[in-house]
Amino acid sequence: MDKAKNNVYAILLAGGTGTRLWPVSRQLYPKQLVKFIGDDSLVQSTIKRLAPVLDPRCVRIVCGEQHFHETARHLEGIGLAPAGKIITEPGGRNTAPAILLAILNILAGDDDAVLCVFPADHVIGDITRFHQRLQDAIGLAQEGFIVTFGITANYPETGYGYVEGGEKVAHGALRIRRFVEKPDEATARKYIKAGNFFWNSGMFAFKASVMLDEFKVYQPSLFDQMKAIFAPQSPIPAEGYNRLPDISIDYAIMEQTTRGVVLPSDFGWSDIGSWKSLYDFLPKDADRNVIDGDIITNNTRNCFILGRDRLIATNHLDNMVVVETPDSVFVSDLDHSRDVKSIVARLKAKGRKEFHQHRTVHLPWGSQTLLEQKNDAVVCRLVIYPGSDFSLELDRHGCTHLLAVKGVTGVHSGGKTRMLNPGESLVFTQKDAVRLENLQDGPVYLIQVQVG
Repeated sequence: MDKAKNNVYAILLAGGTGTRLWPVSRQLYPKQLVKFIGDDSLVQSTIKRLAPVLDPRCVRIVCGEQHFHETARHLEGIGLAPAGKIITEPGGRNTAPAILLAILNILAGDDDAVLCVFPADHVIGDITRFHQRLQDAIGLAQEGFIVTFGITANYPETGYGYVEGGEKVAHGALRIRRFVEKPDEATARKYIKAGNFFWNSGMFAFKASVMLDEFKVYQPSLFDQMKAIFAPQSPIPAEGYNRLPDISIDYAIMEQTTRGVVLPSDFGWSDIGSWKSLYDFLPKDADRNVIDGDIITNNTRNCFILGRDRLIATNHLDNMVVVETPDSVFVSDLDHSRDVKSIVARLKAKGRKEFHQHRTVHLPWGSQTLLEQKNDAVVCRLVIYPGSDFSLELDRHGCTHLLAVKGVTGVHSGGKTRMLNPGESLVFTQKDAVRLENLQDGPVYLIQVQVG
């Protein structure tokens, strides 16, 4: 790895929950961990497209503590060792604290670092053009500028904020005149006609030391609070972190700094903020449909249809989105699919688990899938990853049946160890303390039935 690459780090912000992509994206399994496009999750594809401009070993991901283990598995899935690459937040405090936390982590080991900040849940169509603009942004950052990638506004989008550019600087960048909030359609049309307004992508490049100085000037309280709780290689205390202001990097720094420039960029960018934006990005079939799953359509056009578990059959649909998961189905017209966020809020207010998690919950040791739940019984499928173990939670008022389906499981109970082979079963009561262990190279599968 050459020195030019060695001091350039990619910071991936992966702290969102993606409520506008419910029911696939959920609080415990947000959209950056979902495979919407191809065989890679959004976080995996974000990392892959950085090469060869940035070395993947210089990637750092800022995510919530509850997503640490699954994010680590996604790194391993593309051949990256996760050690030292994941920076965890004990709670969500918006982009300014997340970026400041990443800066302090990087500066602890490299005082000349350039940071390129990307949301972990965006997609880009023209990778060659993206690489060209990324190299331009790194050059500007090395000159002391704070760069934001401004996406060429090809139509009057009202769902994005805009950046207004001023006088020209190097590499085709423009001085930032101002940031503007999401406009109405008439205002957006004026921006398009003016020609110097760009969609605010939330992607940045800057020297870590330069941005740190801006935090000291424009956000001294946030800087002091973060410095007081930050220690290299140590977890951030939740109590202190949750007291930090909930503020975006735009409000905190970009709207105030005199170092800001916008780099006009046109590389097929989308923030995948809704089912409509995902539909717009993906290739369509002859009927202008995006279809993924076990789907049969009849007289269906201009639709997004996604099936995860069951057959979906549609008839005489137009401009609709249909998304099926094992426990929920979402149906909407495409143009108003963003409104699913209000449905998620209602689910949360009612205490429904569907807003929070899927039937399959990913855990440090593997996964647990709820197969059936009745008044007197709960049936789950357990998957234990190689080299992992966990303590089995037993029903206090009944018994737990455990059936081995695939692989050999080590069962530790009552001071004894036995091997549970496929087709064999065991029964435990609340008096037992049971630890299950996978000593094999592949995952083991079990069925757990709690009766009580």
